[in-house]
Amino acid sequence: MVSSKGVFGILIAAATGTLFLVPAHGSAQWELFHGNPCSASFIYASRLQSLISCAETGYAPDQYRVGVIYANGMRVTENDEEAVRWFRMAAEQGYPPAQNSLGLIYAEGDGVPEDDGEAVRWYRLAAEQGHASAQSNLGVMYDNGNGVPEDDVEAVRWYRLAAEQRFAAAQFNLGLMYELGNAVPHDDAEAVRWYRLAAEQGHASAQYNLGVMYHSGNGVPEDVAEAVRWYRLAAEQGYASARHTLGLMYAIGDGVPEDDGEAVRWYRLAAEQGFAISQFNLGVMYSRGEGVPEDDAEAVRWYRLAAEQGDALAQSNLGFMYASGDGVPQDLVFAYMWFNLSAAQGNESAQRNEERIEQYMIREQIAEAQRLSREWIETHPQQTDFSRP
Repeated sequence: MVSSKGVFGILIAAATGTLFLVPAHGSAQWELFHGNPCSASFIYASRLQSLISCAETGYAPDQYRVGVIYANGMRVTENDEEAVRWFRMAAEQGYPPAQNSLGLIYAEGDGVPEDDGEAVRWYRLAAEQGHASAQSNLGVMYDNGNGVPEDDVEAVRWYRLAAEQRFAAAQFNLGLMYELGNAVPHDDAEAVRWYRLAAEQGHASAQYNLGVMYHSGNGVPEDVAEAVRWYRLAAEQGYASARHTLGLMYAIGDGVPEDDGEAVRWYRLAAEQGFAISQFNLGVMYSRGEGVPEDDAEAVRWYRLAAEQGDALAQSNLGFMYASGDGVPQDLVFAYMWFNLSAAQGNESAQRNEERIEQYMIREQIAEAQRLSREWIETHPQQTDFSRP
């Protein structure tokens, strides 16, 4: 570590997983005119019961709309089972938006037992009719191996079909495949092209990844100001990685004037979303009094939140606070425990600090700290340091 109080981390690597992104229920276009007497133009300003009455005649688009109403709790109590019933009626008539929604319901287990195979079946029926959201979702299922054998070639095929229809989530996922070289040649310029198409439609993950490409000069000339622009667009939509990175840019004056107050503001927004590295950095700012009044108790609070998520640097700094009695009562047992957990993730500074305080502890204290470490690991089996590149 640069100092006993920790270091700043930077997250400038592109996302490493494919997003399962689908439009909200009801995003399909409603027909303004059709031959059925229960047309959307007639129903649009009518009471809910009128719409249900028309759906009961067997007209699939209206059945789908009733499903949307129950799925989202619009003018009725939200009811997943009732949504499934109406979606199924429309889906069995071959209506693609309902087939896609029914696939999503099976993928998520809302109102039905979760069943990836059944989700794939419904996605495929809609995808084969050219439904862009279903094509994208089917690509995700192949990408992740959910309900079908994992197959990046098939994933790319379905992403491309949806992306060529300007479906933003598929454009983002196709860009990611090019950046990672999954089933297509690695091609940063092609990744940038697809990210840009999605980003210009307001897709936050694509905006962030496009910022990363400008920041690192991959696929485009390096341009930190342009990176900041795309980070900001994603951050303003609440994208935690972008908020953290924008905070870091202000903290170090990269592409923006150095401004600790702005750094704290963006770190806090991401930290309040549970983003561990921002929680750690916010703890550092309180510990040093940068952008906020120095406050060791507040530093401890943010270090603890990150440490409980398995962040190794936060665990080490929390151990330091217990060892020194800054912001918490001095407690060598807890200090040893947090140093031990951090050291187990390879943090050499924590390992050295663990060895130092061991000299001031009796055997029973060390045994208790080791017991607490084992207990923490048993109760946090998935908490490892995923947040750092």
